[in-house]
Amino acid sequence: MSTGVGKTVCVTGASGYIASCLVKQLLLRGYTVKASVRDPNDPRKTQHLLALEGAEDRLKLFKANLLVEGSYDSVVEGCEGVFHTASPFYHDVTDPQAELLDPAVKGTLNVLNSCAKTSSVKRVVLTSSIAAVAYNGKPRTPDVVIDETWFTDPDYCKGLKLWYVVSKTMAEDSAWKFSKEKGIDMVAINPAMVIGPLLQPTLNTSAAAVLSLIKGAQTFPNATFGWVNVQDVANAHIQAFEIPSASGRYCLVERVAHYSEIVKILRELYPSFQLPEKCADDKPYVPTYQVSKEKAASLGIEFIPLDVSLKETVESLKEKGFVNF
Repeated sequence: MSTGVGKTVCVTGASGYIASCLVKQLLLRGYTVKASVRDPNDPRKTQHLLALEGAEDRLKLFKANLLVEGSYDSVVEGCEGVFHTASPFYHDVTDPQAELLDPAVKGTLNVLNSCAKTSSVKRVVLTSSIAAVAYNGKPRTPDVVIDETWFTDPDYCKGLKLWYVVSKTMAEDSAWKFSKEKGIDMVAINPAMVIGPLLQPTLNTSAAAVLSLIKGAQTFPNATFGWVNVQDVANAHIQAFEIPSASGRYCLVERVAHYSEIVKILRELYPSFQLPEKCADDKPYVPTYQVSKEKAASLGIEFIPLDVSLKETVESLKEKGFVNF
């Protein structure tokens, strides 16, 4: 596993959920990691990173801001690989442009611009999302298989006010255009709802979705998502950097499940929990669909099963003090 010995890579937004797991795996593989965070002096953003195995010798923290031009120049300097994971992910927005679209789009171009100026950078791995793939207005039903050739239609999503989806779609789209123009070797990773163990002390959006179900929610949402373990997502990022033939986009979904199914699995795992019995509305359940695993398999990804991911999420939420049982 020591493929990273002597190599330096950069991870942006390193204190985030996926990024923290990515930093952990990179350090375990022997890489030196230059990690950007918005505030290196905030222990809630850095303590869990500094505690990782190998961090003392091979983790270097840098202050950088997605909206400050050139603030990533010194971070990517001397790096062979750049993992751009920094992008806001939350649903309750009052000003989508300022809160989501600008940091996602301008921030991505800002990081890529630093990469374009740095001759050491061999490949950039962009953390995109299934959000940039699956929302194009085409029906998603059990017999439909979504794959990497699908692209979300931003105008369709603006009409539905799906601002997070719009932000990820526009960011990935502008990243491809810019990379092509500047000759940057870029690969995109498109995970669905990411769950599994938390390293950071704060609650992230996807773990919060599980937390609300186990903390006495009266109903579960009438929604269907793809689900994937954070450890598989981090591993896929590294594989996408290390495998020379990796290219284009990679959808990461272990399985697609309606919230009713998530509740059912949680009930089997934790029979004593007070879990919601009914759906938030009376409409027919949003149908499930399929997401191709073929391309992810080419990175050597063997997905952790959904029930294991859910158990890891709940145990981690307990360990971090978000829930007591």
